Amino acid sequence: MPICTHTAAYWIERLHLARHPEGGWFRETYRAAEAIPEAGLPSRFQGERAFSTAIHFLLERDDFSALHRLKSDEMWHFYDGAPLTVHLVAPDGGHRPFLLGRDPEKGELFQAVAPAGCWFGAEVAGSGDFTLVGCTVSPGFDFSDFEMGSRSNLAERFPQHEALIRRLTRS
Repeated sequence: MPICTHTAAYWIERLHLARHPEGGWFRETYRAAEAIPEAGLPSRFQGERAFSTAIHFLLERDDFSALHRLKSDEMWHFYDGAPLTVHLVAPDGGHRPFLLGRDPEKGELFQAVAPAGCWFGAEVAGSGDFTLVGCTVSPGFDFSDFEMGSRSNLAERFPQHEALIRRLTRS
């Protein structure tokens, strides 16, 4: 396996990343010029949405992507650094993590999807200091479709995942 020679600071500067409300660093890299009108979208959306959007996302070891959910599917793409564990909690309470990385022998995937409506959050796995991934959302991301998880609400709804919820929420 090739060893990453760049640091988190290198990627943050090189890719012009900014802090993300869920944790980590990001920058939108693509927003489709065309949009789907509200009438063509499921009723959970209000207003039109770009066909698709994409970001770079970097997570450092001492940080986490807090549990949140979107109204759209989000495809995650591994780029560099340590593997990343993305934890999914389905509306029925099922927990299914996936591991992004470059080593299929260890069950790591280059791509995986967080389905619309699932709660999900992420943390660096393995021994590296950071993970660099990309995320593609379709229909395109809009902050009005983003819901940050509340520790107390999620713990009440999914008591079987209390340890995970405590680890991946800020309040």
